[in-house]
Amino acid sequence: MTGTQNINLEDTRFSDEKPGNNSNNSDFRAKNDYNEEIESLSKREYHVTQQNGTEPPFKNELYDEKRPGIYIDVVSGEPLFSSKHKFDSGTGWPSFYKPLEPKNIVERKDPGPFGVRVEIASKHARSHLGHLFEHPDTPTNLRYCMNSAALEFIPADKLEEKGYGEYSDMFESEN
Repeated sequence: MTGTQNINLEDTRFSDEKPGNNSNNSDFRAKNDYNEEIESLSKREYHVTQQNGTEPPFKNELYDEKRPGIYIDVVSGEPLFSSKHKFDSGTGWPSFYKPLEPKNIVERKDPGPFGVRVEIASKHARSHLGHLFEHPDTPTNLRYCMNSAALEFIPADKLEEKGYGEYSDMFESEN
């Protein structure tokens, strides 16, 4: 996943915890509480969420998904992103300019061969989701570049049925 990366890596919001570590917060299930869900992942989902993989651009399920709805962690079901904040970044991966639920996102420094990036993981399951980049053409100047394999899309008309009814109101005018 490419992009301009000038985000302040000294920012105190970054977690020192690596995805896969248990949270000290007793409100969250420990990573190993998701063993059953992890075992049911496809090979691609496992590679992305558990091994910090990246799926190919333009050859993934959700990069061009245009229906209204929310995106949840494929492992834990944590609400992460909304179609209201999704945009076409031209990269071939689902891109959002802000999370639906910032409390469900962990940002951490991710050193790599091309410098330090910002990795995005889910708070509860510690699933690797993708990376955060600067993007001057969005309302937040940010691009959350996510892997489809880490996300499950819940269409707006299925939110109640799937247990995410609290998000239905944001899509009322679109149904």
